[in-house]
Amino acid sequence: MNGIEKIYHEAKSDKWFQGFALFCRIGLAASFFPTGLVKIMGQRFAEGLPANNPLGHYFDALYLTGYYYTFIGITQIIIAILILIPRTSFLGVLMYFPMIVNICVLTYATRFAGTRACTMLLLACLFLLIWNYDRLKYLSPYRQPKVEPYVLKKPFGFRLRVIFFGSCVALLAFVIIGTSYLWEIGPGNSEAECRNQCDKNPGACEFCDCIYKEGKPLDSCLAAFNRAKDIRKSNGR
Repeated sequence: MNGIEKIYHEAKSDKWFQGFALFCRIGLAASFFPTGLVKIMGQRFAEGLPANNPLGHYFDALYLTGYYYTFIGITQIIIAILILIPRTSFLGVLMYFPMIVNICVLTYATRFAGTRACTMLLLACLFLLIWNYDRLKYLSPYRQPKVEPYVLKKPFGFRLRVIFFGSCVALLAFVIIGTSYLWEIGPGNSEAECRNQCDKNPGACEFCDCIYKEGKPLDSCLAAFNRAKDIRKSNGR
C-alpha cells in the first residue's frame, strides 16, 4: 500500500471527513430534488430567467421536449434518493457526475451567473468519487491486487484535517474570485442586471440590447461587442 492510499484510509476513518462526505451527499441531493420536481410537475425550470437570455433559450427548448423533460426530472429525483441512501450513494454519485459536468459546461458556455454554484457541486461530486475510491478502483479494466487491512501506525490526525480543509477554503476562494474575472462581459440573469455593466464597460448597453431586445445568439453579440471594442481602441490611438 502506497503513501497516498494510507492517507486515504486514514481520512476514511476520520469523523471529520465522514461528516464532510455526508455534507457533500446532502448538498448534491438537495441540488437535484427541487430541479427534478419542477420538471416532473411540468413547469419551466428557472422561470425568472428571460427567454432572450442565452441560457433561457436552452431552458425554453428543453421545456418543449415533452416527456423527455419529465424523464430528466424523474432521473434527477432517483439520483438524489440514491445519493442519500448510504448503500446506494456510490451509484448515485456515478450517475450524478456526467450530469453535473454537462450542466457545468453549459453554464460556462452561456456565461451564466450561477457558474460558481455549479462548479462547487462538481467539486463536491469529485470529492465523493475519490471518497469511494475503494469501490471505484474495481471499475478499472486492470486487475486489482489484494490489499491487507490497513492499520494506522503514525496517523496525521489534526494535521491532515488542517491541510485538507485549508485547501478546500483556498479552492473555493479561487473559484469565487476566478469566476469574477473570467469574462469581460456577460448577459447576467436579466436585462437590468446586464445593464449594470454599462457604467464600467463601454459598449455594454449595445451588448445588452443585442441579447434582450434583438434576441440574437450570445456568440453574435460577443462578436459585435469585440468589434466595437477594437474600433474604439483604434480610434483612441
